[in-house]
Amino acid sequence: MNFALPLVAILRGLDPADAGAVGRVLFDAGWRLLEVPLNRPGALDAIRILVEMAPPDAIVGGGTMLSVADVDAVAQAGGRLFVSPNCNPAVIAHARAAGMLCAPGIATPTEAFAALDAGAHALKLFPAESIGPAGLKAMKSVLPADTPLWPVGGVTPEQIPAWKAAGATGAGIGSQLFTPGVTPDDLAARARAFVGAWRG
Repeated sequence: MNFALPLVAILRGLDPADAGAVGRVLFDAGWRLLEVPLNRPGALDAIRILVEMAPPDAIVGGGTMLSVADVDAVAQAGGRLFVSPNCNPAVIAHARAAGMLCAPGIATPTEAFAALDAGAHALKLFPAESIGPAGLKAMKSVLPADTPLWPVGGVTPEQIPAWKAAGATGAGIGSQLFTPGVTPDDLAARARAFVGAWRG
């Protein structure tokens, strides 16, 4: 699972009316993994819009996906990315069977192995603020060597070198990148800052 830019844009609260403009800025900046959390109004409509405009190598989907019904709803909207804040093996397996790229949330080795057993492609370390690079490094030492590890929660461009040094293979970026009402220029500047930090 190789992405030129393994950063997930977490677009919490994205208004469907703004989805086209936000998607264009992010795609133009090189982002290819876009997640719209389902715990805000309009998420499925925003996913549909992003899916329709996405480049062929992009993957759009849902976040805060807590149930089999959430998986089905995102799949019907054309989404191919499953992200959750928790580890629910039945939901992970359902998303995997639906052909989605699965990145469930984990915070312990027990959850990490359960998620992998259920078919997870990548592990979302959440909340990253409390796990820290040292926690990621320790978890990496016991997980299969090729396990993608993506810290999520409070990750800034300045922190990315430390996360990469600890073994992170990607990251999820939320309010440090997108907040409802952000201007296209500000979003573009933030997007470029993360791209530059990741590529070093």
